[in-house]
Amino acid sequence: MESETRFEAALDATQGGAEAVLKSAGGLTRELRKAKAAAAGGQVRELRRALEAAAGIAAGLSAAVDGVRASFDLDETAYLASGDYAKELLAAAAERGVAMFEEDERLLCYPSLVRVVPGDSLIEVDRRRERRLRPSVVIGMLAAAQHRPPRFRAEQFLESLAGGYELVIARAGKNCDAVTRLTDIWTALTLLPGQAKDYTRPEFARDLYLLDQSGARQTREGRTLRWHASSGTRTAGVLTTVARTGQQQRYWGVSFTAVAPR
Repeated sequence: MESETRFEAALDATQGGAEAVLKSAGGLTRELRKAKAAAAGGQVRELRRALEAAAGIAAGLSAAVDGVRASFDLDETAYLASGDYAKELLAAAAERGVAMFEEDERLLCYPSLVRVVPGDSLIEVDRRRERRLRPSVVIGMLAAAQHRPPRFRAEQFLESLAGGYELVIARAGKNCDAVTRLTDIWTALTLLPGQAKDYTRPEFARDLYLLDQSGARQTREGRTLRWHASSGTRTAGVLTTVARTGQQQRYWGVSFTAVAPR
């Protein structure tokens, strides 16, 4: 349990220490203002008293700041790299009632995908770099994103999916409406060097779910998308994402069939 709250607890303690120092800093400011006013009017006794008080507060402040700095002794790069930070995010999400799952080195939290980047001490949320790492803050951002409509062009993605499907069945010599694994289509869509890194399987799975939810099924050429699960959900090649309801959603295969004549 300690590893599930270590980062949040360290930040909370440092925040509390900084707040205490700030209160003392306010006292230093007040004494210096008294000294300034006394010097302006030539009130020497009041001036010396204010300066002595300011010097005492300043000495205490220096020690207090050193204490606050020393209190945050967590190596954030090592913590992020160890996987403990991801576990802490998962625990924070569960405590708040926000569904989050770990899949292929990503954290899935509809409609967002989170990647921890230890070397830069940041996370990526849907490829946007985010340096605010406090778990409660991150989960708050992800929860807020769930109430906004996702930026997704269903028709455009459907056309890309159909194009990848055509490549796969042509290469395999299959029938024009053959059921095809979605992992094979993703491979076809990311054939060029670096594309698999630029468009990962978790991102593809998330987009499949958004397409599924959009209701878009028919391409510009009149072919209709059909989803296929069958026994594929229990074998290799299954793509997993998280649904709006918080449940895991799995996809395996699709086909594109011609519109039946009336």
